[in-house]
Amino acid sequence: MYLYLKAIHIIFVVTWFAGLFYFPRLFIYNIEAGEKPEPVRSALREQFNLMMKRLWYGITWPSAILTLIFGTWVMFSSGYAYILFEEGGRWMLIKVIFVIGLYLYHLSLHKIFKQQINGVFKYTSQQIRIWNEVATIFLVTIVMLVVVKQNLSALWGLIGLLLFIVLLMSAIKIYKLIRTKK
Repeated sequence: MYLYLKAIHIIFVVTWFAGLFYFPRLFIYNIEAGEKPEPVRSALREQFNLMMKRLWYGITWPSAILTLIFGTWVMFSSGYAYILFEEGGRWMLIKVIFVIGLYLYHLSLHKIFKQQINGVFKYTSQQIRIWNEVATIFLVTIVMLVVVKQNLSALWGLIGLLLFIVLLMSAIKIYKLIRTKK
């Protein structure tokens, strides 16, 4: 039973991340639609709003909720919930902290979604591109914690995470340079 629960949990993590990765792209497209002349702008924004609603309420939110339900179930079934504060469960405690951060990120996307649906665009497409990478940082960190567990050195893990963030931000800057040249 445990392995089935774990498999279902992983499936919903994947579908949740699919939504988290694509959703900010729709924000970007919606922002950039504002640069188009009417009636193209209105038509694009209407379409992006529809796509955002379907993705958010049809895939991303349900996946986030089911990830939480099955993840909690797996954590208790595996026994890690009972040893979070012991040495053998410390990696799980750190993972739980990052998962909480991921849910806060999810809620931040919900706030931006509500703003855009109401015609409020507070961020540039470049700012959203950078914010979009936060999900990638959470994914890499959580997967490394789950796979490596106790063998992960805190120092090397932190150094690796910081280097990964620098690499991501550099890629965003390079992409912006390429985009502005075109």
